Amino acid sequence: MKNYVYGSAVLVALIATAIHFGTASGATAAPSSTTAPKGSQQLVLAGGCFWGMEAVFEQLKGVSSVVAGYSGGSADTAHYEMVSTGETGHAESVRITFDPSQISLDQLYDVFFHVAHDPTELDRQGPDEGSQYRSVIFYAGAAQKSAAEAYVKHLEAAKAFGSPIVTQIVPLRAFYPAEDYHQHFVQNHPDYPYVVFNDLPKLKHLRQQYPQLVK
Repeated sequence: MKNYVYGSAVLVALIATAIHFGTASGATAAPSSTTAPKGSQQLVLAGGCFWGMEAVFEQLKGVSSVVAGYSGGSADTAHYEMVSTGETGHAESVRITFDPSQISLDQLYDVFFHVAHDPTELDRQGPDEGSQYRSVIFYAGAAQKSAAEAYVKHLEAAKAFGSPIVTQIVPLRAFYPAEDYHQHFVQNHPDYPYVVFNDLPKLKHLRQQYPQLVK
């Protein structure tokens, strides 16, 4: 879990593993439009804390926008304090808007499976535990579904990982953007201890493994 105190745009680390203390909201969250801009497509992925996921995909050529949010549950529970209970059905997710003429689904899956997270960890990711940190591809349409299934089958056939892949491939029902203070968190707070230990190494790994994909 992740700990921080949020106020006046200043984050104070309490301990290396932490619980978010944010501003609670009782309002029902509004789902974000799933219609991509002309010439672009959108893909929703979940793989642990959305801070690191967002930071990784923001680095890629052809990606115009990455939004941290929640998917898998209802509008009523799309708030950080509720999602953190692990009982809402939501997963911390990112919505990636990309130009398929510059970066393909398979290239996005390369980064998702080999850099952004560990697809063999069930209901957890690194120091974070709970179903809200599960590995998911939320597909929008048959093309995304078939591409995801084919990619996972390829990984399994190649025995790419030492343990079984637990990534879920499920239809996207809705995506709810997270609270403002979660957006671009790594970019805004690169010295925050959780980021230093868990997210900055992913960015280094990305530049080493897929330099041709980085902006």
